[in-house]
Amino acid sequence: MKVKILNIKKTHNKRLSSTLIPVFRDKVSAGFPSPAEDYIERELDLNELCIKNPSSSYFVEVDGDSMIDAGIYPNDILVVDRSITVQHGNIIIACLNNELTVKEIHLKPTPILVPHNSSYSPITITDSHEFEVFGVVTNIIRKLK
Repeated sequence: MKVKILNIKKTHNKRLSSTLIPVFRDKVSAGFPSPAEDYIERELDLNELCIKNPSSSYFVEVDGDSMIDAGIYPNDILVVDRSITVQHGNIIIACLNNELTVKEIHLKPTPILVPHNSSYSPITITDSHEFEVFGVVTNIIRKLK
């Protein structure tokens, strides 16, 4: 699975623009609740929901199907945070031998990149690989239409 970095900008001193959207207090199991004002609990900015560390976050677009069993599909947009310390089981963006990839990382007993599609094999990271972590995936954004 390849990933394409959409936009990396330094946003250290920039404030993310915000658009507040109503959040309904009841969860939706099927159908859609009445849009009546009484059901609105608060407003939500999608930046607030998806981006905890703006200065260290970026988006990537997914190309490939090696992570479909983890719910990551081609053309999904991933929110990635470079400030999060990588832990066993995280979904990460990594550069492996000069190619960006998204995979789950297992750190024990040895580092392994694990795809979530039985058509692909795990990749054991060895000293012969050029390997660098580019961040931890925190959110998936998918267009339905």
